[in-house]
Amino acid sequence: MITKQKTIYKDSTNNEFEGIAVWDDCFKGPKPGILVSHMWSGQSDFEVDKAAELAKLGYVGFAIDNYGKGRRASNPEEAEQLMNELNNDRPLLLDRMVLAVNTLKDHKEVNETKIGAIGFCFGGKCVLDLARSGIDISGVVSFHGLLDPPKINSILKIKSSILVLHGWEDPMALADDVVKLSDELTKNKADWNIHIYGHTGHAFTNPKAKFPEKGLYFEPKSNKRAWASMNYFFNEIFN
Repeated sequence: MITKQKTIYKDSTNNEFEGIAVWDDCFKGPKPGILVSHMWSGQSDFEVDKAAELAKLGYVGFAIDNYGKGRRASNPEEAEQLMNELNNDRPLLLDRMVLAVNTLKDHKEVNETKIGAIGFCFGGKCVLDLARSGIDISGVVSFHGLLDPPKINSILKIKSSILVLHGWEDPMALADDVVKLSDELTKNKADWNIHIYGHTGHAFTNPKAKFPEKGLYFEPKSNKRAWASMNYFFNEIFN
C-alpha cells in the first residue's frame, strides 16, 4: 500500500516548509530516500506523483518545498519571481536543499546512508547545486535542468554521482552549456553521465508542456527513456 505523509520542516529562522514523503509498505525496513525537487512554480502534483512512482520502485520519495509553506505560483510571472529569489541567492538555495536532505535522513522509513535526489527544470539546477557542494550523498539526477553553476568557489571533489538527462533542442540549456558542465564536472572529479535526447526540448517529462514554439514540449519517448536511465542509475549506486 502506498503511504503519503505530509512533513513540515523548519530552517534555522523558523521558516516552515511542507514536504510530502511517499513510500510503499510492501517494502519492509529502511529504504533509500530520494528527494524530488520541484519546477519553477513550486511543489505540485507533478512532483508528488514522481515521489509515488519512486515509492513503487522501493524508495521513499520526498517531494520537497524550496519556497516555503503555502508559497506556490499561479502564473508564469509569480513562478519567475519565486524562482529568482533563489537564483539570485544560490547559497540560500543550497541551504534549503541541505535542509531537505537532513529532513529525509531523519525519516523513520529511510536508510540515511542511501540518499539521492532528482529534479526537474529549476529543480535540476537545485540537485546539481547540491552535488556541487560536495555533500556526501549517493547521487543526483537532473531532468531537463538549468545547468549554470553558482558564482562561488568550486570545491575540489564532487562526492555524489551525477546523471544529467537533457533534450538537445532545449533552449534553456544550449550545447555550449552542456560542454561547460561536462568540463566543470570533470575538473571536480565527479562520477558523471550526460544523456542527450534528439528532437527533444525543455520540459520533456511534463505532459502539460505544450509550447513547441518556445521549445517547451512533452516528448513521450524521451520521457520513458529518461526514467529508465534514472532507474538504472539508482539501482547501480544504491547496490
